[in-house]
Amino acid sequence: MRFAIIVFPGSNCELDCQWVLHKVLGQEAELVWHKEKDLKGYDCLVLPGGFAHGDYLRTGAVARFSPVMQAVRQHARGGGLVLGICNGFQILCEAGLLSGVLLRNTSLNFICRDVYMRVETPETPFTATCTARQVLRVPINHNEGRYYADAETLARLKDNSQVVFRYVNSAGEISDEANPNGSLDHIAGVCNEQRNVLGLMPHPERAAETVLGSASGRILFESIISSGQALSSTSR
Repeated sequence: MRFAIIVFPGSNCELDCQWVLHKVLGQEAELVWHKEKDLKGYDCLVLPGGFAHGDYLRTGAVARFSPVMQAVRQHARGGGLVLGICNGFQILCEAGLLSGVLLRNTSLNFICRDVYMRVETPETPFTATCTARQVLRVPINHNEGRYYADAETLARLKDNSQVVFRYVNSAGEISDEANPNGSLDHIAGVCNEQRNVLGLMPHPERAAETVLGSASGRILFESIISSGQALSSTSR
């Protein structure tokens, strides 16, 4: 597969994503500057973590107007895969590609530590090789990670099985103590209705090799590759 990793001024996780996709998993993975307007030829777009445009106004609010975002929208509308990690998730919400918003952590503190998240549905290209209720250990690294949506939006997300990940404890149980930032309904990641756009606050690229303490996050990238290969074979 061919991946484009979108780099905004202030992105700081693009090389982590490129390392996992290219060096660990053997895929084509190119860094693409935010002023690029043509993303044809890429199978999956990755919006990495960081502080795009310094998080001025609010997280993702300026990045949504970057020239590349129109191409990201076109890619998504055409069924292409889009993955937003941390700041990338915030940008996708601001751009209207995902429902909801990311607010300041309830603790009002920046949080950087490992957490556990549970796979709520394997029926997305990003979780295709996961099992339902599988628990993954991945790090978080954010100040505005508290997911929020109004009651109508939350009901729609749940009805459509668009809640892809929830924060849990190591046993896979939901508890207030396991919710690091106060996210509504313990939500750690959601997808769009078409299921080809995913955003999550935890960093799977930082948990893709055992040397880092956990390789749980690798399964997301393996799912994308597996799904992409399946689509490619059926289209021949």
